[in-house]
Amino acid sequence: MTPSTISVALCTYNGARFIEQQLRSILAQGDLISEIVIADDGSTDATLDIVRRIAAESTDAGVAIEFRLLTEGGGHGVTKNFERAVIACRSDFIALSDQDDIWHPSRLRRLVEQFEQRPNLLFLHTDARLVDENGNPLGHQLLHTLEVGAEDSRAIHGGDAFWVFLRRNLATGATSMFRRSLLESALPFSEDWVHDEWLAIIAAAVGELDFLPEPLIDYRQHGANQIGVRTPTLAVKVRRVLEPRGARNRELALRSASLLARLVLLGPLVAPNKLAAARNKVQLETFRAGLPRHRIKRILPVFHKARTGQYVQFASQGRLDIIRDLLQPF
Repeated sequence: MTPSTISVALCTYNGARFIEQQLRSILAQGDLISEIVIADDGSTDATLDIVRRIAAESTDAGVAIEFRLLTEGGGHGVTKNFERAVIACRSDFIALSDQDDIWHPSRLRRLVEQFEQRPNLLFLHTDARLVDENGNPLGHQLLHTLEVGAEDSRAIHGGDAFWVFLRRNLATGATSMFRRSLLESALPFSEDWVHDEWLAIIAAAVGELDFLPEPLIDYRQHGANQIGVRTPTLAVKVRRVLEPRGARNRELALRSASLLARLVLLGPLVAPNKLAAARNKVQLETFRAGLPRHRIKRILPVFHKARTGQYVQFASQGRLDIIRDLLQPF
Protein backbone atom coordinates (compact mmCIF):
# COMPACT_ATOMS: atom_id res chain seq x y z
CA MET A 1 0.00 0.00 0.00
CA THR A 2 1.28 3.44 -0.89
CA PRO A 3 0.61 6.60 1.15
CA SER A 4 -2.54 8.66 0.59
CA THR A 5 -4.89 5.74 0.05
CA ILE A 6 -7.17 6.26 3.06
CA SER A 7 -10.38 8.26 3.28
CA VAL A 8 -11.67 9.24 6.71
CA ALA A 9 -15.47 9.16 7.03
CA LEU A 10 -16.31 11.50 9.89
CA CYS A 11 -19.89 12.20 10.96
CA THR A 12 -20.82 15.25 12.99
CA TYR A 13 -23.80 16.63 14.83
CA ASN A 14 -23.43 19.51 17.27
CA GLY A 15 -19.91 18.41 18.12
CA ALA A 16 -18.29 21.81 18.59
CA ARG A 17 -16.96 20.91 22.01
CA PHE A 18 -14.75 18.06 20.80
CA ILE A 19 -14.39 18.25 17.01
CA GLU A 20 -11.19 20.30 16.92
CA GLN A 21 -9.26 17.87 19.12
CA GLN A 22 -10.46 14.95 17.03
CA LEU A 23 -9.58 16.59 13.72
CA ARG A 24 -6.11 17.47 14.90
CA SER A 25 -5.53 13.87 16.01
CA ILE A 26 -6.61 12.74 12.54
CA LEU A 27 -4.35 15.22 10.77
CA ALA A 28 -1.45 13.98 12.90
CA GLN A 29 -1.69 10.61 11.08
CA GLY A 30 0.22 12.24 8.20
CA ASP A 31 0.30 11.37 4.52
CA LEU A 32 -1.59 8.09 4.87
CA ILE A 33 -4.79 10.14 4.49
CA SER A 34 -5.95 11.51 1.16
CA GLU A 35 -9.24 13.05 2.27
CA ILE A 36 -11.51 13.67 5.24
CA VAL A 37 -15.19 13.44 4.35
CA ILE A 38 -17.32 15.18 6.97
CA ALA A 39 -21.04 14.40 6.85
CA ASP A 40 -22.91 16.82 9.08
CA ASP A 41 -26.41 15.89 10.23
CA GLY A 42 -27.75 19.41 10.70
CA SER A 43 -25.55 20.92 13.40
CA THR A 44 -26.83 24.17 14.90
CA ASP A 45 -23.71 24.95 16.93
CA ALA A 46 -20.22 25.98 15.74
CA THR A 47 -19.21 22.52 14.48
CA LEU A 48 -18.98 23.46 10.80
CA ASP A 49 -17.27 26.77 11.53
CA ILE A 50 -14.56 24.89 13.39
CA VAL A 51 -14.21 22.32 10.60
CA ARG A 52 -13.87 25.03 7.96
CA ARG A 53 -11.30 26.91 10.03
CA ILE A 54 -9.13 23.83 10.52
CA ALA A 55 -9.47 22.94 6.84
CA ALA A 56 -8.30 26.43 5.86
CA GLU A 57 -5.40 26.29 8.32
CA SER A 58 -4.34 22.92 6.90
CA THR A 59 -4.44 24.21 3.34
CA ASP A 60 -2.42 27.27 4.29
CA ALA A 61 0.15 25.00 5.96
CA GLY A 62 0.51 22.94 2.80
CA VAL A 63 -1.11 19.79 4.19
CA ALA A 64 -2.08 17.55 1.26
CA ILE A 65 -5.34 16.29 2.78
CA GLU A 66 -8.59 17.33 1.15
CA PHE A 67 -11.52 18.30 3.37
CA ARG A 68 -14.92 17.53 1.84
CA LEU A 69 -18.08 18.64 3.63
CA LEU A 70 -21.52 17.13 3.13
CA THR A 71 -23.86 19.65 4.70
CA GLU A 72 -27.16 19.33 2.87
CA GLY A 73 -30.13 18.79 5.12
CA GLY A 74 -30.22 17.03 8.44
CA GLY A 75 -32.11 14.40 10.33
CA HIS A 76 -30.43 11.48 8.61
CA GLY A 77 -29.61 9.65 11.84
CA VAL A 78 -26.33 7.90 12.61
CA THR A 79 -26.54 5.00 10.16
CA LYS A 80 -27.74 6.97 7.13
CA ASN A 81 -25.29 9.76 7.85
CA PHE A 82 -22.38 7.31 7.86
CA GLU A 83 -23.78 5.67 4.75
CA ARG A 84 -23.65 8.90 2.78
CA ALA A 85 -20.19 9.62 4.18
CA VAL A 86 -18.68 6.31 3.03
CA ILE A 87 -20.41 6.54 -0.36
CA ALA A 88 -18.66 9.87 -0.88
CA CYS A 89 -15.24 8.44 0.01
CA ARG A 90 -12.96 7.86 -2.98
CA SER A 91 -9.94 6.02 -1.56
CA ASP A 92 -9.30 2.28 -1.45
CA PHE A 93 -9.56 2.21 2.35
CA ILE A 94 -12.06 3.96 4.61
CA ALA A 95 -11.44 4.71 8.28
CA LEU A 96 -14.55 5.52 10.32
CA SER A 97 -14.46 8.35 12.83
CA ASP A 98 -16.75 9.79 15.46
CA GLN A 99 -16.60 13.49 16.22
CA ASP A 100 -15.59 13.28 19.86
CA ASP A 101 -12.75 10.77 20.15
CA ILE A 102 -8.96 11.12 19.96
CA TRP A 103 -6.85 9.00 17.63
CA HIS A 104 -3.51 7.76 18.91
CA PRO A 105 -0.58 8.75 16.63
CA SER A 106 0.01 5.18 15.43
CA ARG A 107 -3.62 4.33 14.69
CA LEU A 108 -3.62 4.28 10.89
CA ARG A 109 -0.06 3.00 10.59
CA ARG A 110 -0.92 -0.10 12.62
CA LEU A 111 -4.06 -0.73 10.58
CA VAL A 112 -2.24 -0.22 7.29
CA GLU A 113 0.37 -2.80 8.31
CA GLN A 114 -2.33 -5.42 8.73
CA PHE A 115 -4.05 -4.68 5.43
CA GLU A 116 -0.71 -4.78 3.61
CA GLN A 117 0.07 -8.22 5.01
CA ARG A 118 -3.41 -9.68 4.51
CA PRO A 119 -4.92 -9.14 1.06
CA ASN A 120 -8.15 -10.93 2.01
CA LEU A 121 -8.77 -8.76 5.06
CA LEU A 122 -11.91 -6.66 4.53
CA PHE A 123 -12.59 -5.13 7.94
CA LEU A 124 -10.37 -4.46 10.93
CA HIS A 125 -11.26 -2.96 14.30
CA THR A 126 -9.24 -2.42 17.46
CA ASP A 127 -9.48 -1.91 21.17
CA ALA A 128 -9.89 1.57 22.64
CA ARG A 129 -9.13 3.31 25.89
CA LEU A 130 -12.28 4.62 27.55
CA VAL A 131 -11.98 8.23 28.71
CA ASP A 132 -14.38 10.72 30.26
CA GLU A 133 -15.57 13.95 28.69
CA ASN A 134 -12.33 15.68 29.68
CA GLY A 135 -10.13 12.94 28.25
CA ASN A 136 -9.27 11.37 31.61
CA PRO A 137 -8.89 7.57 31.50
CA LEU A 138 -11.75 5.67 33.10
CA GLY A 139 -9.56 2.67 33.88
CA HIS A 140 -11.23 0.38 31.33
CA GLN A 141 -10.70 -0.66 27.74
CA LEU A 142 -13.46 -1.17 25.23
CA LEU A 143 -13.04 -4.87 24.47
CA HIS A 144 -12.93 -5.68 28.19
CA THR A 145 -16.16 -3.76 28.67
CA LEU A 146 -17.71 -5.71 25.81
CA GLU A 147 -16.54 -8.92 27.50
CA VAL A 148 -14.57 -10.21 24.54
CA GLY A 149 -13.23 -13.46 25.94
CA ALA A 150 -10.53 -15.89 24.87
CA GLU A 151 -12.94 -18.18 23.00
CA ASP A 152 -14.35 -15.40 20.84
CA SER A 153 -10.87 -14.00 20.26
CA ARG A 154 -9.56 -17.36 19.04
CA ALA A 155 -12.53 -17.78 16.73
CA ILE A 156 -12.13 -14.32 15.20
CA HIS A 157 -8.36 -14.59 14.76
CA GLY A 158 -8.86 -18.08 13.33
CA GLY A 159 -11.18 -16.91 10.56
CA ASP A 160 -14.51 -17.79 12.20
CA ALA A 161 -15.65 -14.25 12.93
CA PHE A 162 -19.03 -14.71 11.24
CA TRP A 163 -20.35 -17.07 13.93
CA VAL A 164 -19.18 -14.73 16.69
CA PHE A 165 -20.73 -11.66 15.07
CA LEU A 166 -23.94 -13.53 14.27
CA ARG A 167 -24.44 -13.79 18.04
CA ARG A 168 -23.46 -10.22 18.86
CA ASN A 169 -21.51 -7.32 17.47
CA LEU A 170 -18.03 -6.64 18.86
CA ALA A 171 -16.85 -3.99 16.40
CA THR A 172 -17.05 -0.30 17.24
CA GLY A 173 -17.03 1.94 14.19
CA ALA A 174 -14.83 4.56 15.82
CA THR A 175 -12.00 1.98 15.90
CA SER A 176 -12.59 0.48 12.43
CA MET A 177 -11.18 0.59 8.91
CA PHE A 178 -12.29 -1.39 5.88
CA ARG A 179 -11.59 -1.89 2.19
CA ARG A 180 -13.88 0.20 0.00
CA SER A 181 -14.68 -2.96 -1.96
CA LEU A 182 -16.78 -4.09 1.02
CA LEU A 183 -19.39 -1.53 0.00
CA GLU A 184 -20.22 -3.61 -3.06
CA SER A 185 -21.85 -6.10 -0.69
CA ALA A 186 -22.88 -3.80 2.16
CA LEU A 187 -24.73 -1.03 0.32
CA PRO A 188 -27.40 0.00 0.94
CA PHE A 189 -27.04 -0.30 4.71
CA SER A 190 -29.88 -2.13 6.42
CA GLU A 191 -32.28 0.19 8.24
CA ASP A 192 -32.46 -2.40 11.04
CA TRP A 193 -28.73 -2.25 11.85
CA VAL A 194 -26.26 0.35 13.08
CA HIS A 195 -23.68 1.15 10.40
CA ASP A 196 -20.65 -0.43 12.09
CA GLU A 197 -22.50 -3.61 13.03
CA TRP A 198 -23.74 -3.98 9.45
CA LEU A 199 -20.34 -3.44 7.86
CA ALA A 200 -18.76 -5.91 10.28
CA ILE A 201 -21.25 -8.75 9.81
CA ILE A 202 -21.26 -8.37 6.02
CA ALA A 203 -17.45 -8.37 6.00
CA ALA A 204 -17.42 -11.52 8.12
CA ALA A 205 -19.95 -13.12 5.76
CA VAL A 206 -18.14 -12.47 2.49
CA GLY A 207 -14.49 -12.15 3.55
CA GLU A 208 -12.14 -11.79 6.46
CA LEU A 209 -12.71 -9.71 9.59
CA ASP A 210 -10.28 -9.37 12.49
CA PHE A 211 -9.33 -7.10 15.36
CA LEU A 212 -6.19 -5.78 17.00
CA PRO A 213 -6.19 -5.98 20.81
CA GLU A 214 -4.35 -2.65 21.01
CA PRO A 215 -6.15 0.53 22.17
CA LEU A 216 -5.54 2.87 19.25
CA ILE A 217 -8.04 5.59 20.10
CA ASP A 218 -9.39 7.30 23.19
CA TYR A 219 -13.11 6.54 23.10
CA ARG A 220 -14.81 9.40 24.88
CA GLN A 221 -17.81 8.68 27.10
CA HIS A 222 -20.03 11.63 27.95
CA GLY A 223 -23.67 12.55 28.37
CA ALA A 224 -24.24 13.33 24.70
CA ASN A 225 -22.93 10.05 23.21
CA GLN A 226 -25.25 8.80 20.48
CA ILE A 227 -23.76 5.34 20.99
CA GLY A 228 -21.73 4.46 24.06
CA VAL A 229 -20.81 1.52 26.26
CA ARG A 230 -21.70 0.47 29.79
CA THR A 231 -19.46 -1.48 32.15
CA PRO A 232 -21.07 -4.95 32.49
CA THR A 233 -21.43 -5.02 36.27
CA LEU A 234 -23.57 -7.65 37.96
CA ALA A 235 -26.22 -5.00 38.63
CA VAL A 236 -26.36 -4.09 34.95
CA LYS A 237 -26.74 -7.76 33.96
CA VAL A 238 -29.53 -8.31 36.48
CA ARG A 239 -31.38 -5.21 35.24
CA ARG A 240 -31.13 -6.47 31.66
CA VAL A 241 -32.64 -9.82 32.63
CA LEU A 242 -35.53 -8.27 34.56
CA GLU A 243 -36.31 -5.25 32.38
CA PRO A 244 -39.57 -5.38 30.38
CA ARG A 245 -39.24 -7.11 27.01
CA GLY A 246 -40.57 -4.15 25.04
CA ALA A 247 -39.62 -4.13 21.35
CA ARG A 248 -36.14 -5.65 21.75
CA ASN A 249 -37.02 -9.16 20.60
CA ARG A 250 -39.03 -7.92 17.62
CA GLU A 251 -36.06 -5.77 16.63
CA LEU A 252 -33.69 -8.74 16.89
CA ALA A 253 -36.02 -10.77 14.66
CA LEU A 254 -36.14 -7.96 12.10
CA ARG A 255 -32.37 -7.58 12.17
CA SER A 256 -31.72 -11.26 11.62
CA ALA A 257 -34.29 -11.41 8.81
CA SER A 258 -32.72 -8.37 7.16
CA LEU A 259 -29.29 -9.98 7.31
CA LEU A 260 -30.56 -13.25 5.86
CA ALA A 261 -32.21 -11.41 2.99
CA ARG A 262 -28.94 -9.67 2.12
CA LEU A 263 -26.90 -12.88 2.35
CA VAL A 264 -29.34 -14.63 0.01
CA LEU A 265 -29.00 -11.71 -2.40
CA LEU A 266 -25.20 -12.00 -2.32
CA GLY A 267 -25.47 -15.57 -3.57
CA PRO A 268 -22.16 -17.40 -4.09
CA LEU A 269 -20.21 -14.81 -2.10
CA VAL A 270 -21.63 -16.40 1.07
CA ALA A 271 -20.64 -19.94 2.04
CA PRO A 272 -23.56 -22.37 2.46
CA ASN A 273 -22.76 -23.02 6.14
CA LYS A 274 -22.92 -19.30 6.88
CA LEU A 275 -26.25 -19.02 5.10
CA ALA A 276 -27.57 -21.97 7.10
CA ALA A 277 -26.40 -20.35 10.34
CA ALA A 278 -28.17 -17.12 9.40
CA ARG A 279 -31.39 -19.06 8.81
CA ASN A 280 -31.09 -20.64 12.25
CA LYS A 281 -30.53 -17.21 13.77
CA VAL A 282 -33.76 -15.98 12.17
CA GLN A 283 -35.57 -19.04 13.50
CA LEU A 284 -34.36 -18.44 17.05
CA GLU A 285 -35.09 -14.71 17.13
CA THR A 286 -38.53 -15.20 15.56
CA PHE A 287 -39.27 -17.81 18.22
CA ARG A 288 -38.15 -15.46 20.99
CA ALA A 289 -40.20 -12.57 19.64
CA GLY A 290 -43.32 -14.75 19.65
CA LEU A 291 -43.08 -16.05 23.20
CA PRO A 292 -46.28 -15.82 25.30
CA ARG A 293 -46.86 -12.91 27.63
CA HIS A 294 -47.32 -15.16 30.66
CA ARG A 295 -44.08 -16.53 32.09
CA ILE A 296 -45.48 -19.95 32.96
CA LYS A 297 -46.46 -20.52 29.34
CA ARG A 298 -42.91 -19.85 28.23
CA ILE A 299 -41.31 -22.60 30.29
CA LEU A 300 -41.83 -25.60 28.01
CA PRO A 301 -41.11 -23.88 24.66
CA VAL A 302 -38.00 -22.15 26.03
CA PHE A 303 -36.58 -25.34 27.49
CA HIS A 304 -37.37 -27.21 24.28
CA LYS A 305 -35.57 -24.57 22.25
CA ALA A 306 -32.67 -24.56 24.71
CA ARG A 307 -32.19 -28.29 24.13
CA THR A 308 -31.54 -27.64 20.44
CA GLY A 309 -28.45 -25.61 21.34
CA GLN A 310 -29.62 -22.56 19.42
CA TYR A 311 -29.42 -20.25 22.44
CA VAL A 312 -25.76 -21.11 22.94
CA GLN A 313 -25.00 -20.82 19.22
CA PHE A 314 -26.98 -17.74 18.27
CA ALA A 315 -28.27 -15.71 21.25
CA SER A 316 -26.10 -12.74 22.18
CA GLN A 317 -25.79 -13.79 25.83
CA GLY A 318 -26.10 -17.55 25.32
CA ARG A 319 -27.57 -19.32 28.35
CA LEU A 320 -28.22 -16.01 30.09
CA ASP A 321 -30.81 -15.29 27.40
CA ILE A 322 -32.66 -18.46 28.43
CA ILE A 323 -33.10 -16.93 31.88
CA ARG A 324 -34.03 -13.60 30.33
CA ASP A 325 -36.75 -15.19 28.18
CA LEU A 326 -38.15 -17.03 31.17
CA LEU A 327 -38.21 -14.11 33.61
CA GLN A 328 -38.62 -10.90 31.65
CA PRO A 329 -42.00 -9.21 32.10
CA PHE A 330 -43.84 -7.75 29.12
